[in-house]
Amino acid sequence: MRARNSGTQTLFNNLFKGALVVGVVGFGLTACTNPSTPAGEEGYVFEKPRVFGEGGYQGTMKGPSNYGMSLLRNEVVNIDMRPNTYTETFRILANDDLNIKFDFHAVIAIESGSVKTVVEQYGAENWYKRFVRETFRTYVRDTVQKYDSGELKTNREKIAKEVTLRLQSYLSTTPFKLANVVVGNINYPDIVANAVEKKLAAQQLLSEKETQKEIAKKDAEIRVEEAKGIAQAQKIINATLTANYIQHEAINAQIKMAESPNHTTVYIPVGNNGVPLVKGAN
Repeated sequence: MRARNSGTQTLFNNLFKGALVVGVVGFGLTACTNPSTPAGEEGYVFEKPRVFGEGGYQGTMKGPSNYGMSLLRNEVVNIDMRPNTYTETFRILANDDLNIKFDFHAVIAIESGSVKTVVEQYGAENWYKRFVRETFRTYVRDTVQKYDSGELKTNREKIAKEVTLRLQSYLSTTPFKLANVVVGNINYPDIVANAVEKKLAAQQLLSEKETQKEIAKKDAEIRVEEAKGIAQAQKIINATLTANYIQHEAINAQIKMAESPNHTTVYIPVGNNGVPLVKGAN
């Protein structure tokens, strides 16, 4: 009886030990973590709080890389360190109280090796919303409201430069590096756009009228010059058109007529010398 009980107890102990080993191994496999970071990003590795212990910061890594297998419950916060464009859309009253809509684009990168600071001091993935966005928007509003609506497009680069300098100064002591600020499309209200179109059309029509005026002026000058030429020619002709010259031409005409094989006799008033009479030649 005792031998049977002893054998049963031994079997039970062996089964318990086997189950315990399987459980420990299974728990270890499920509890192991291997945090990874993709290319272009840096990872902030931390251990989740445990029942015994507080967990916390474990280290950083640059992608692409893996932190390695661990029985600790390690996790990673990955931050993109590459330059990225952050766009803000505005509706701002210009200096002349006209509501203008446009976009501003800020190109910002994060300094390499600063992921720990970004996570612990600036809100990790939310660093732009928490630390940069509202200041960026304030600088844009302050700068734009100095100009009348009609001056915004012609001063686009000047506005972008002023906002860039102010934002760079604000970020100078942080891991965030501003490359530049670009002003996007500027959209005026429909009433302004229509007025601009009408003004351009009127300017085009005025330009055409000026061109027509210049053409008409040139045409008039040409006609004046032609008239002067005709008058000058008439003056020359009148000076040489004497009675003797006309009689000479008339005699030549008669000669040609008489020499023609098919001629008709024409009676012409003549003077005492037998040549055609010419009256009022002078």
